[in-house]
Amino acid sequence: MLNYFRRKRRDRWLAQHPIADELWLPVTTMPVLKNLSVSELARLRELAAWFLHTKAISPKGELIFSDPMRVILAAQAVLPILNLGFEAYDDWQEIIIYPSQFLAHSRHIDPIGVVHEGEQLLAGQARGDGPVLFSWHDVMEGPWLDGWNVVIHELAHKLDMRNGGHANGYPALHHGMNHDDWKSAFSDAFAHLESLAHSGEPSDIDLYAATNPAECFAVLSEVFFERPLLLQETYPAVYTQLAQFYKQDPVERLHPLRYRPVPHFYEAFL
Repeated sequence: MLNYFRRKRRDRWLAQHPIADELWLPVTTMPVLKNLSVSELARLRELAAWFLHTKAISPKGELIFSDPMRVILAAQAVLPILNLGFEAYDDWQEIIIYPSQFLAHSRHIDPIGVVHEGEQLLAGQARGDGPVLFSWHDVMEGPWLDGWNVVIHELAHKLDMRNGGHANGYPALHHGMNHDDWKSAFSDAFAHLESLAHSGEPSDIDLYAATNPAECFAVLSEVFFERPLLLQETYPAVYTQLAQFYKQDPVERLHPLRYRPVPHFYEAFL
């Protein structure tokens, strides 16, 4: 019953606070959203509006975070949950935006128990204690179907964290998905990526995926949405698992025969 009333309140709020056409229509031309249907774009618009309503966005430095910038961020952020629903991101509330890549403190314990601390220059970070951090410069570089999207990457980590509180490449699977199939698909892909990284062989997929299983899931999620045919051809079992997990089929949507030219979406904001 409580969920029913929450849904009703959310539906009323969305009906009264849609994203304005002048902000939304230019964003729909982002390449990563190419060929979404009318109904999918309508659902994405509501998800983006609710995302902006429920997340506190804190710009850092001299960055002035305008409404068009907010919508560019939100549209990319909710693409992975297009068919997962509003609740998929309901366990965290804050986004921190830096103008460009930022230094973040890192700490990890190696297999023999030695603690290593330092600083890293990052484009994004999903923190286990809540917030997600982004470089705005890299958010703007995200939508181009090149296989690299910091927003999708970090929010894949957040989905991963819903299964136990930390990212390990094993998110909570939906009813009907097979845990052994997931483990087999990602273990084989990770082992292959590790072998490429260790041998110095080139790869069309970012070998940051070979860092650990959590990064493997996040990187391959980026590729799933941006270069799905590459993922399907390289790791077909992973593509099948991600299609079941995200409940989307980007190969069908982004097939080259269905591409259509679109205007440069940034032009509306210049």
